[in-house]
Amino acid sequence: MAVGIFDSGLGGLTVWSAVHDKLPDLPLVYFADSAHAPYGVRDADDIYDLTTKSVGRMFDEGCDLVILACNTASAAALRRMQEKWVPKDKRVLGVFVPLIEALTERQWGDNSPPREVDVKHVALFATPATVASRAFQRELAFRAIGVDVEAQACGGVVDAIEDGDMILAEALVRSHVDALKRKMPNPGAAILGCTHYPLMHETFQDALCADVKVFSQANLVGDSLSDYLDRRPEFVGSGTESKFLTTGDPKRVSDRATQFLRRKITFAAA
Repeated sequence: MAVGIFDSGLGGLTVWSAVHDKLPDLPLVYFADSAHAPYGVRDADDIYDLTTKSVGRMFDEGCDLVILACNTASAAALRRMQEKWVPKDKRVLGVFVPLIEALTERQWGDNSPPREVDVKHVALFATPATVASRAFQRELAFRAIGVDVEAQACGGVVDAIEDGDMILAEALVRSHVDALKRKMPNPGAAILGCTHYPLMHETFQDALCADVKVFSQANLVGDSLSDYLDRRPEFVGSGTESKFLTTGDPKRVSDRATQFLRRKITFAAA
């Protein structure tokens, strides 16, 4: 019984940590396609090809359910995968929906028509590919009306975090927030649309100001996965071993991951 968590790099470890804390007895297979990270600057076909290859590898590890903890993959590849590629006995889920349901105060699985919500002006911070996909706006439109979304492509932030250069990451975050506020001076809420960004949550909050509610994904996904498995226990796969796999250099990725989570993480070659 294993569930897969996929990311192009290390950002999905924020989701892994939240899921592990929520479901400590659930074996988790984490897959980082580090050799091809970041995905945020790639085109949609490239992202689709890389994501399907990685998720197929996780199916081989006994994962019947895989969470795309990569927002870029969720935005650019998930719908196409679900429509044309995912086997009927498997499930691949993204990370946008739990975030949008929290923003719109809808319960998991609420399929009622879209309605007005309290938040009218939302800032979205994400990778260039996620912004270009407009997937967030599309999913939000299914659930809410009258919400203005201003998206800011945060180039360079993921690379800085992956390289462990948090000083550069902070400078880039503040620059991107300034750029967003020139377009939307007073957002009511902000979405951190990349699983790397929770590491910079305090910087985003400080740059935006204290009265802007900042939503990030890790804990929301953990809660949503727990609820999903309660309702669909058949998608807890046959795998029994927790592991970390990477297409990159295992030692380098392990060192970065340990720094990233502040706990010992050891990756093996995928």
